[in-house]
Amino acid sequence: MLVLSRKAGESLMIGDEISITILSVESSGQVNIGVSAPKDVLILRSELQKAASINQNAADTAPALLVAELESVLAEHTAPLAEKQMPEP
Repeated sequence: MLVLSRKAGESLMIGDEISITILSVESSGQVNIGVSAPKDVLILRSELQKAASINQNAADTAPALLVAELESVLAEHTAPLAEKQMPEP
């Protein structure tokens, strides 16, 4: 991790197209920053990125679990029907 010191009004560049500017530093320690980047660059706070990742993982795994559960329930309900429909020898 690169650690830089910047004062209010100072900027740093990431590549040629992304600029981060320190807008203000509050007495509480909160830092307000501005980010200038191309519109196609997604900018998210890390906690939102983490939540989105968790939600995506849940969405990816939930359908498989639901399908397996549905198949199990259907198998339980259709087995007695299959037994009833079989002609006796």
